[in-house]
Amino acid sequence: MNRICLFAASLLLLTSPAARAQDWAKAMLEKSPRHREWVTLKHDGRSVETMVVYPESKEKRPVVIVIHEIFGFTDWSAELADELAEAGYIAVEPDLLSGMGPNGGRTDSFAEGKAFEAVSKLDPDQVTADLNAVADYGKKIPASSGTLFVTGYCWGGSQSFRFATNRPDLAAAFVFYGGPPAKEAMARINAPIYGFYAGNDSRIGATLPDTITQMKAAGKKFEPVTYEGARHGFMRLGESPEGTDTDKKARADAWARWKELLKGGS
Repeated sequence: MNRICLFAASLLLLTSPAARAQDWAKAMLEKSPRHREWVTLKHDGRSVETMVVYPESKEKRPVVIVIHEIFGFTDWSAELADELAEAGYIAVEPDLLSGMGPNGGRTDSFAEGKAFEAVSKLDPDQVTADLNAVADYGKKIPASSGTLFVTGYCWGGSQSFRFATNRPDLAAAFVFYGGPPAKEAMARINAPIYGFYAGNDSRIGATLPDTITQMKAAGKKFEPVTYEGARHGFMRLGESPEGTDTDKKARADAWARWKELLKGGS
């Protein structure tokens, strides 16, 4: 699973400046009127730096945990969290490389092109513990309604699927072009899993038939949609300067579907 995303990341780093330079995302984020803050979540001797973005709402709102791509916490992942807040949700995004970088830094402490290697080597149990700390915090935010979702992209998509096997109180998991968890772990899933996949993504696409079969055998809800013509990473590519028309359409269609699903699960 991690090898699939590591291979995809290697190709993106070689062929796509959008995976490295995200000034366009940073500019969008800087224009946002929504409140953002960083909190440090401590557990088991670790400190996980986590960004929280609040919607402009008087009502208590659901929380969406955002799991970044294999590139780590980036301007784009932060901008996506801001878009979730714009849609009316409290977005909570940890930097899962917190404390793992040079001099104990996080994603932004790595040299260009090195963060994805560190993400690919993260210990799964540590990732689960970090995400549990984030989930526990999110549910206790005074503005939170207590409803908890998770979403992720590429490596993060795989982690969001896997987190659903370890977190029974999730309302739903939204997996964007990520691989499945181990077959034997699927029995532990309580939440519905909604998949968003790219048509031009043979690495991840090849996992779908078995995932559908295995989730069905486990009696779990799994609803994947494949966006034809889109590339792996279309949620980022679809709003970057490099985005193709098919990437942009896939992103727009996926957002529309996602918002409806969020609304239904709230």
